[in-house]
Amino acid sequence: MDNHPAFVLGVSMFVLILLHRFIQYDEVKNMRRSLLSVGLAALVVLIWPATAIAATLPPLGTAGNYAVLAGSTITNTGPSWITGKMGLHPGTSIVGFPPGTSGQRDKTNGAALQAKSDLTIAYNNAAGQTPATTLSGNLGNRTLVAGTYKFSSSAQLTGRLTLTGGGVFLFQIGSTLTTASASSVRLVNGAQPCDVFWQVGSSATIGTSTAMVGTIMANASITMTTGATLNGRALARIGAVTLDTNRIIQPSGCGYAAPTYVPPPSSNVLPATLGIPQELLGSFPWILVVGIGAGVGATALGVSARR
Repeated sequence: MDNHPAFVLGVSMFVLILLHRFIQYDEVKNMRRSLLSVGLAALVVLIWPATAIAATLPPLGTAGNYAVLAGSTITNTGPSWITGKMGLHPGTSIVGFPPGTSGQRDKTNGAALQAKSDLTIAYNNAAGQTPATTLSGNLGNRTLVAGTYKFSSSAQLTGRLTLTGGGVFLFQIGSTLTTASASSVRLVNGAQPCDVFWQVGSSATIGTSTAMVGTIMANASITMTTGATLNGRALARIGAVTLDTNRIIQPSGCGYAAPTYVPPPSSNVLPATLGIPQELLGSFPWILVVGIGAGVGATALGVSARR
């Protein structure tokens, strides 16, 4: 996948050359428009990154308005910084704020109850999406395009997982999700945090200093160990969300506004922002360049065909 832009560029140029050669002959002049249409369609297919099996956004409803949502308890140790609301139902214990800071806390009230109900709907929707591409083993050192990916049992992330291109990334995990220390999820070529979902059949454990991305919907509990960050949401249906000096930013987009500003805790050691798009860090947007080039080439061919 890392060589996809170069491959697309080569194939796109080849298709354009063939198309130009065809329309030079008198006997196919009447086919110019047909050939041009076919060529354009082929280029669109080639330029758009090949997807796995398409996923759709799980309907989060009001659960999408929360950075942290749990069933039994929300427990924090250290100066965690949560940009977004927290909700708890039917449990009654939210502890560790302060020293942590967060947005509004809905505890065993109507808003939390509705969010938990909406979470169940979203969780079931995510778990039931078919078909899916089957994966196993370590997610690290892989590059994946948008689609639905299924682990029959547990999933691990050791190292870096790269998600590339637009669209929804849905990971269906039969039992546990575990990340090793200092692992990361990297978004490139237009992938967005609000489009990434982790449906976890039991519990999720995000390892020390892991840079995680996406909405985690765990059937049981979610544990974020020391220094782990999440550009997304930690939503536990039944159990607890346990935090320890973590940075969580509820993502905007996909129908949700940016969360209200939350000041950092005192003695803050956590970053203010998470997940700068790779394109802004110097990675050249080859897909965009190829798309523009193909469009210019197709336009030139259309002009030539009308002469």
